[in-house]
Amino acid sequence: MHNKVLILDFGSQYTQLIARRVRELSIYCEILPFNKIPHDFFNYKAVILSGSPFSVRSKNSPKPNVNIFRKKIPILGICYGAQLLAHSNEGEVSPSNIREYGRARLIKLEKNKFFKNVNIDSQVWMSHSDTIKKLPIGAVNIASTEDVVNAAFSMDDDLTFGMQFHPEVYHTKDGFQILKNFLVDISKIPQEWTPNAFVESTVNLIKKKIGNEKVILGLSGGVDSSVAAILLKKAIGNNLQCIFVNNGLLRKNEFSSVLSQYKKMGLNVKGVDSSEKFLSKLKGVIDPESKRKIIGNVFIEVFDDESRKIKGARWLAQGTIYPDIIESISVKGPSATIKSHHNVGGLPDYMKLKIIEPLRTLFKDEVRKVGKSLGLDEIILNRHPFPGPGLAIRILGEVSKDKVKMLQEADSIFINALIEKKLYNKVWQAGVILLPVSSVGVMGDERTYEKCVVLRAVTSTDGMTADWVDLPYEFLQNVSNKIINRVPGINRVTYDISSKPPSTIEWE
Repeated sequence: MHNKVLILDFGSQYTQLIARRVRELSIYCEILPFNKIPHDFFNYKAVILSGSPFSVRSKNSPKPNVNIFRKKIPILGICYGAQLLAHSNEGEVSPSNIREYGRARLIKLEKNKFFKNVNIDSQVWMSHSDTIKKLPIGAVNIASTEDVVNAAFSMDDDLTFGMQFHPEVYHTKDGFQILKNFLVDISKIPQEWTPNAFVESTVNLIKKKIGNEKVILGLSGGVDSSVAAILLKKAIGNNLQCIFVNNGLLRKNEFSSVLSQYKKMGLNVKGVDSSEKFLSKLKGVIDPESKRKIIGNVFIEVFDDESRKIKGARWLAQGTIYPDIIESISVKGPSATIKSHHNVGGLPDYMKLKIIEPLRTLFKDEVRKVGKSLGLDEIILNRHPFPGPGLAIRILGEVSKDKVKMLQEADSIFINALIEKKLYNKVWQAGVILLPVSSVGVMGDERTYEKCVVLRAVTSTDGMTADWVDLPYEFLQNVSNKIINRVPGINRVTYDISSKPPSTIEWE
């Protein structure tokens, strides 16, 4: 990929959003930490410097030599990136006299191709406590807001730009146009990053890398592993051997139905039912992180046993996607563990397989677009994301066979109701959580003391942020009645109206 953009990450919460916006322009980009500037940076067509929680005035703030890019390739500094350009070139960055957060409007806009088709009074989004008091040497002011004089500047004969607002966020109304101006008009990057182009180039790369060797792929029933499978099949045919493991923690009847779908797709797939093994290892375990590790370890054991039966296998394919990669090379270093679930990190030493990750450059929505271009069945393509540890992390507390069955029944009622009422495709992810508490109820003339479940439904693009879905009251009422009447052991149903952040999508 020659026509690509480098995004240097300084730890901004919006860095992935910058990348997503660039990709929406059909331009390929890569995110790298600020301290990992590649030696061949001149092969990139443009560089974007992200925002940051740091202040350039701080001793410990990241300050790589961004001047190495100047006059060689176009540069766009956003927020901290703009302040770093100023700080590195004898400009002055000082604390703001007033808080510069939230909506603002452009009250001054110089004629510049950077702002082509952007109107005066356009809304922008600020998020910084420092401000550029004095422009860097050779820079000219090209935009101001009421409170921020140097809202944007240009230098190096319009090859370098800085802006103190965020073009990548939805609240900057002309942000997408500004990015297009910078990347397409100024940087002259062709818009050729499409699903079909990705498929063609990736299939050729796989053929070259794998040759006639065999590849093993663990299928999960989800979109990522399914798209990876179809992509690999297109490249190497029956040299791909897929394994679909039933860990006993899938949705109701999912093992048999998904296995059947995979076979209809022409995949060379083997189903392995190891549910008893997984459930026995989880007995007595309450801590969610321990559950995840146990499930991961048992999966590797089962997968290793099965892979040994495949003669000549040299490769293991994984459905790793770009957010997994980005988080594994975070500029923040070893961060606090929220939960362990990514494929990144490879295999135990005793598994002598090389790793191939055909989707490692894609965001979740791009995976779906590639799947569509490959003709993947809509049933799988539109399937909601499902956690790797399955229902184990939707059963708060100890996991048992009876609890799994109870949750499967409640979950089936909820998901089928969403499908029946044509709400399923309006929801990004949905499921039921079984709480480790019992509550008092009345059924007939009898007092009950049974389990409580939570319905969860969210909208999102890639799971990084999520909002709860405002499902109709009548729908929720009907689902609640069905669960309580049809699932023995449950007498109370609630609905989770928490967004991410501050909550996570899953409860464990």
